[in-house]
Amino acid sequence: MSDDLLRLENQVCFALVTAARNVVSIYRPILEPLGLTHPQYLVMLALWERAPRALGELAAELAMEPATLSPLVKRLEAQGRVTRGRRATDERVLEIALTDEGRALRDRAVAVPEQVMARVGMDAEALRQLRDDLGPFAGRFES
Repeated sequence: MSDDLLRLENQVCFALVTAARNVVSIYRPILEPLGLTHPQYLVMLALWERAPRALGELAAELAMEPATLSPLVKRLEAQGRVTRGRRATDERVLEIALTDEGRALRDRAVAVPEQVMARVGMDAEALRQLRDDLGPFAGRFES
């Protein structure tokens, strides 16, 4: 086995974690005026697609643990963007819904993808291809 295989620069894990950090740093100044962190933005994107949603369902879609997602949702609730409540038909389920303010924020967030494209110098098709190329890494590997 060649020692080149163990060089840091040849590790897919290093390339992906570095890229992820860089992507978040690109989004940070774009999301700041909206009062959102990158993880909160992901939560809002999912809720803008469909709300209300159960916390567990939302966590699964975002590939997060419910215990990690819960504090994010609490902060969004404190900002007046979402509500948390027990589902009427099953009180074990914590349901997350958008407030009027949360729904209105979507109008301002529509500009985020264009701003990201401008910052990275890629068009929508190039970003779509990159996303599709990352597909095998976005799913969960079975161990």
